[in-house]
Amino acid sequence: MENKKDSQTLEERLNVIRAGVLGSNDGILTVVGVLFSVGAATSNQFTIFIAGLADLLACALSMASGEYASVSSQSDSEKVVVFQEKERLRKYPEKVKKEIENIYIEKGINKSTANDIAETLMKKNPLQTILSLKYDIQLNHYVNPWGAAISSLISAAIGGAFPLIALVITTAHWQFLTTIIATTIAVGLTGYLSAIIGHGLPKKAIIRNIIIGLVTIAIHYGIGLLF
Repeated sequence: MENKKDSQTLEERLNVIRAGVLGSNDGILTVVGVLFSVGAATSNQFTIFIAGLADLLACALSMASGEYASVSSQSDSEKVVVFQEKERLRKYPEKVKKEIENIYIEKGINKSTANDIAETLMKKNPLQTILSLKYDIQLNHYVNPWGAAISSLISAAIGGAFPLIALVITTAHWQFLTTIIATTIAVGLTGYLSAIIGHGLPKKAIIRNIIIGLVTIAIHYGIGLLF
């Protein structure tokens, strides 16, 4: 009988956080891109606002649906692996035991000790053992598509709100500059968070995100000038 745990694994939590960071970054860049492309084409404030708001909603929903589909596929794949290993244990337990033994031999354990470890683990929880060693999967803990989708939806909406609010609350003379500053701060923050989550280099990630944000603004503003 499999024991279900209520607490989330680190992978499950990171999956939700990752979706949130990506959603936030996409929300910021897509909204600011629309604001500057439309803002370059027209000075009508209501038109600019509606275009930005519509894009914010579309981006949030798009990110959520994309995350749900992607993570659902990953979750389904994990469940298929669990089923396959259950069948192997039922039909060929000795083969699974030998596989566990070989894994430990490859890690540098001598054959005799590896055999003892494999025998002990096969008596305790063979399914969890083979899942952990071969696939790094923890039994009954699968990535949650709904968690990723909701995290992405909320984060994309919040991220996109940064440039949109900055543009709305300032006068026409300063609104583009204020929006650029708000976007720079927002993408810098998402760059920092992505580096922390991925154990990367925060400074490099921040600079990279800011450059991408400014290039996005420049490209969309240039497109807007064409119309």
